[in-house]
Amino acid sequence: MRQRASSGSPYEGQFGFSRAVRVGDRIIVAGTGPIEDDGTTTKGDAAAQAARCFTLIVKAIEDLGGSASDVVRTRMFLTDIDQQDAIGEVHARFFGMARPAATMVGVATLCRAEWMVEIEAEAVVEASS
Repeated sequence: MRQRASSGSPYEGQFGFSRAVRVGDRIIVAGTGPIEDDGTTTKGDAAAQAARCFTLIVKAIEDLGGSASDVVRTRMFLTDIDQQDAIGEVHARFFGMARPAATMVGVATLCRAEWMVEIEAEAVVEASS
């Protein structure tokens, strides 16, 4: 059975995707940009944008029955690789206890010119005892 979560991003309907999909014990979260509820881009620096991305990711995982501690993989795409330490610190605040496998890469551009980061995640929800 496939379950889906939506964050309300304008891109979900426009591009035909879900914020996250759960199949069995796996939750896969799509590339998540720093989008506010009104569709605007999160204001502030790369760390503020990363925090917004992680907040949306964790909410999607929780909507599908998981938690931040279930995250086993993250992929972070940065338009300025010099921001890796700042974004890494935010990653640690959200997932430091789970310590997922993580990738951070520099990219030329993202969907919106003002985005400094976009993040994907995967979680595995273990059966409760």
